[in-house]
Amino acid sequence: MLKPHEQRFPWNLDWNLLRTFMMVVEAGGITPAAHLLRLRQPTISAALKRLEDTMGRKLVNRSPKHFSVTPWGRVLYAEASAIFGAVSQLPDLMGGLQEEVTGQINIALASHVVAPHFDAVLERFNTLYPKVSYSISTMDSVAVVSTLQQNRASFGVALLHRPPAGLDTSVLYREFFGLFCGPSHRLYGRANIEESELRDEDVVSFWTDDPNGALSGVAHLRARLRMRSEPRGLSSNLPEVRRMIVANIGIGALPVHVARKDVQSGLLWQMPPYQGLPAVDIHLLTNPKRSLHNAEKAFLAMLQAAIDAVPLAERTYSG
Repeated sequence: MLKPHEQRFPWNLDWNLLRTFMMVVEAGGITPAAHLLRLRQPTISAALKRLEDTMGRKLVNRSPKHFSVTPWGRVLYAEASAIFGAVSQLPDLMGGLQEEVTGQINIALASHVVAPHFDAVLERFNTLYPKVSYSISTMDSVAVVSTLQQNRASFGVALLHRPPAGLDTSVLYREFFGLFCGPSHRLYGRANIEESELRDEDVVSFWTDDPNGALSGVAHLRARLRMRSEPRGLSSNLPEVRRMIVANIGIGALPVHVARKDVQSGLLWQMPPYQGLPAVDIHLLTNPKRSLHNAEKAFLAMLQAAIDAVPLAERTYSG
């Protein structure tokens, strides 16, 4: 049973302090948070001190040259973010009480989501419900998971290394990653490249490309080919990885079906191996704790129906 002071806690808490605390964490310090909120730095410091007094815990470590969030602060930030996500839904939830399907669908996507069947659902839904609006944010897969856990998006699409805590997942589609070089590379245009010729080659890649990440299959392939273990270039964004490949900074892995047009236009050339390429599943993520408004419910129902109706083999893009 909660103690009397614990029962009074929600009534005594100044909820505005949570919003200020979130801004301090996201901005990385009191001074940048003050600039974002257009307030004086002492005002932000005082608000943070009041919140720490209310919580009875030190939430951040701060000095003129150092800022970090304590374990208690990280827990509070995660919960405050979830509260913010729930509150931000209220206009759409209340607007969704009318019979007509309206509201905004917020989608968090990894940067390389290229799936015709997903696009077909989006087009069909837009035709049926022309008063629904959309917000699509592109980010790395780790950020997609975090955004969904904080209840800041209707759904997400991302690569996963393991099932994320608190989220429901299903495979949206499967793709295969191949290795590619740009026009200036010494092996460009060669038809019979031996795998041994890739030994010690420079590479560029994604931040998630490591033996313990979502692109572990690509990391293991590079290791088997004895390519250089330290990438010369890294990005969380597929177009930027592609840019580095074309600029001959290194050989890089891209989804084969995404790179196909660039191969046909002469911007990229595929390297071996050509068979047994790493398969990567792209997942649909939803937060079961999210209160869906009618547009979100309708879209996710349509998308899930399409996933259930189409076998994974037909949702697999191999080139």
